[in-house]
Amino acid sequence: MEKSYISLSKAIKALQDEGYTEDFNLCDAGVENKSKNSIHSATELEVVKFYRFEGMSNPDDNTILYVIETSTGEKGLLVDAYGMYAGNVPKDMIEKLKLS
Repeated sequence: MEKSYISLSKAIKALQDEGYTEDFNLCDAGVENKSKNSIHSATELEVVKFYRFEGMSNPDDNTILYVIETSTGEKGLLVDAYGMYAGNVPKDMIEKLKLS
């Protein structure tokens, strides 16, 4: 895992090549892996690393890429904008992802 990447797409490709192939999404219950039909709470995952990216044309266009491993052995990525959350993300997940 590199310390930094020049773009989100390059980071995703490199991390997928390292085995982080699952696609995670935030949901009301925690982090969801639709391909495996599983949902993980904050206690069931580890954020291995995260990377922040700013849009080239608009500094307000911010994205964060989380590298995640779950207690069940799933390894994947969660891509999300930071600072613009909708929905009811559980407080323990916000703390785990340091979104507050």
